[in-house]
Amino acid sequence: MKNRKQRYTIAIALSLTLGLAPFFPEPHLFGKIRWILGGAEGMAAMDWFDFAMHGTPFAYLLFLMVVDLRGRFSKAEEEKKPV
Repeated sequence: MKNRKQRYTIAIALSLTLGLAPFFPEPHLFGKIRWILGGAEGMAAMDWFDFAMHGTPFAYLLFLMVVDLRGRFSKAEEEKKPV
């Protein structure tokens, strides 16, 4: 339990700091997402790398959530099986 809590704490801290930095005038990741949704006109390789670096903490947090939910659902299915 403690290990899972530590992983979530680290993932949330990374997402709120590295994932959103710089914060002003808007989080950098939001600007990149808006640029991509707008067609990604003029995006260079460095911009894609920047998007990947700012998005990685959020991807890690999402990965932890999916693994945790899959584990909980598989435990629930095992408990329902008749012996």
